[in-house]
Amino acid sequence: MTVNDFWVLSPEIAMALLALVVITADLITRNVVKVLFITLVGLTVPLVLALNLWYGWFGDPVAGSALFGTVEADRFSLFFKFLLITVSAGTILASVKYIAADRMKNYGGEFLSLLLLSVTGMMLLVSATELITIYVALELSALPIVALAAIHRTKQGIEAGTKFFVLSAISSAILLYGFAYIYGYVGSTNLEMIMERLAVIPTEAGVPFGSYAVLLAVILVVAGFGFKMAVVPWQMWVPDVYQGAPTPVAAFLSVASKASAFAVIMRIMYSAFGDPSMMQDWSGLFAILAAISMTVGNVLALAQSNMKRLLGYSTIAQAGYILVGVASVPANQVGSAFSGAGPQGAMYYLAGYAFTNLAVFFAVIAITMRTGDDSIDGLKGMLKRSPLLASLLVFGILSLLGMPPTVGFMAKVVVFGSALNANLAWLAVIGVVNTVIAAYYYLRVIRMIVFDDPVETSTFSGDKPILVAAGVAAIGTGIFGLAPFLLLEFAESALTIVPGL
Repeated sequence: MTVNDFWVLSPEIAMALLALVVITADLITRNVVKVLFITLVGLTVPLVLALNLWYGWFGDPVAGSALFGTVEADRFSLFFKFLLITVSAGTILASVKYIAADRMKNYGGEFLSLLLLSVTGMMLLVSATELITIYVALELSALPIVALAAIHRTKQGIEAGTKFFVLSAISSAILLYGFAYIYGYVGSTNLEMIMERLAVIPTEAGVPFGSYAVLLAVILVVAGFGFKMAVVPWQMWVPDVYQGAPTPVAAFLSVASKASAFAVIMRIMYSAFGDPSMMQDWSGLFAILAAISMTVGNVLALAQSNMKRLLGYSTIAQAGYILVGVASVPANQVGSAFSGAGPQGAMYYLAGYAFTNLAVFFAVIAITMRTGDDSIDGLKGMLKRSPLLASLLVFGILSLLGMPPTVGFMAKVVVFGSALNANLAWLAVIGVVNTVIAAYYYLRVIRMIVFDDPVETSTFSGDKPILVAAGVAAIGTGIFGLAPFLLLEFAESALTIVPGL
């Protein structure tokens, strides 16, 4: 490895080293508070290194490719690294009380180090520009989650970990088949080289992607990553894992795993299949998946009685909304609108969804830690029992629904607008209809929280760390809704993967 290789990979190296430092500190001190402090302070190191790659405080900004062109520290990858580090810090802060609980006291160091190792894999995944590297990074991000899902060793937790492991293995096998087809057809695993060779290989008229081999490869790749993105029909694991896994793990999984999966699928599609004719082909595929995911997620959420399962089906529907932005490709652009509005909207939605969903999950964690009840009925009258937590939860749910002035409202406006500009008006209409369907189960939860009488009259408040984490997430939900340009301009400057931008 050269000096530049270390420089490009410095955020990932720092995150991996932090995981080793955390597990070592836990072995030495066995003091959960000290280990948590080391973890939170240590997260500033990869954050500063990522910021340096963006701004070039030391050396040149965006240091370029490394490891023989297999990874790249472009602004697109750095955008998602900032998001992943922020989500990690919030999840760890919200997990303080959970880690300090009796059943987790002996596994606090393992919990933190596994989470950091998973983030390391996700950070490498969003930077990978070569198929084998993508697969290795994907496995590094997924395997620690298996252990995290089952770490409290309950029956539901072990079932959640087992389901995630088995289905993750199946999706990885499907993904490898897709990669093998691509390599067999073009003779390269580098994304840019794949695009160059596809441009000169003769195509078959009337066949999507110009070849049945490429068509099959793209379908397999989308299926492999569809598991991570939690889109239909690869969503079957989501409600069971969300319900069985520790709530902090479900929160982390709902945001970090989804963001990294969307990042890598966007990179693959734009870098390897970025020809305008191919764009139009995979745009149609993602548009269909978006419509199905929105509808299935929202309809199945209507009958849920467990809050974590409801959030599981909600995240399936949210994945559908994000896919609307992914499907709105520049090749379909009509009029004089910004040609990268689709991917920009998807990135804005992912960042806004991170703040929104974490606010909801953190409030749920704080409430269930006190009540021991994660059913929706257990939230009845929560405004009377815990006004602050109830307010944070309601505000987050309103953002998931897409009510102004939250970031959820602006995110839907942006992605639906990009669909209209990309000649996908039918998809925007389906998105609006699904928003109306979602209003039923979101407002039902809000009605129970605000207007119903509580089962118990005792009052309580959340612990300071989780209140801080939930409060920051809620503030981000509000700020990026009132001032969407802050994230939209950030996302636009990161769109280095879109041809012509």
